[in-house]
Amino acid sequence: MHPWHDVELGDHVERHFRAIIEIPKGSKVKYELDKRTGLLWLDRVLHSAVHYPANYGFLPQTYCEDGDPLDVLVLGQEPVVPLCILRARAIGVMTMRDEKGQDDKVIAVHVDDPEYAHYQDIAELPPHRLRELERFFLDYKVLEQKTVEVGRIRGHADAERVIKDAARLYRDTIAPKRDREQVQSP
Repeated sequence: MHPWHDVELGDHVERHFRAIIEIPKGSKVKYELDKRTGLLWLDRVLHSAVHYPANYGFLPQTYCEDGDPLDVLVLGQEPVVPLCILRARAIGVMTMRDEKGQDDKVIAVHVDDPEYAHYQDIAELPPHRLRELERFFLDYKVLEQKTVEVGRIRGHADAERVIKDAARLYRDTIAPKRDREQVQSP
C-alpha cells in the first residue's frame, strides 16, 4: 500500500478529507514521503531555531505543479505520529513560493479533535496564530540560505478550490500513468 496513491482523499472535501501526516507538531525533523516506495525518509533537521507549528503532511491522490502532493497543516492539540491518516477540514490556504515554485499550504483542522473541530474558516482563528504560521514559513529555510515568499492567507472556499484542483490534476496526470504501469507489470 502506498499512502499517496492508495489512500482515498474522500468524496466531500467541503466536509472533511483524509490527510496523511509526515511531521508531528513541535518537530524540527523534516520527514518527507519517498514517492517511489511510499516510506518516509528523513530529509533534514531544520537549520533554523523553529519547529513545526502544526501537524504537517499531504493530501492523498492530489498533485501540484511542484511535482508533489498538496501540502497540509493540520491544527490540533497533540502531535500525530508520521504516516497516520486523520480526518481534516480545510479552513484556509496559505499562498507560498519557494525554490521549486508555487507551493501552497492548505490550513486545516483535525475534525476529531474537540478543541479544533468547530472551526470552519481561517478568519475564526486568533490573529496571533495566523502570524505564527506565516512566521514559521518565513523563517524555516533562512539558515539554509533559501528564500520563501508567503502571500496572503485565504479562506475555506479558496482552500476547497485548491484541493479540488489538485485532485483533478492527480486524476488527469498521475492516475493514468500508474494505471499504465500496473498493466505493464507482470
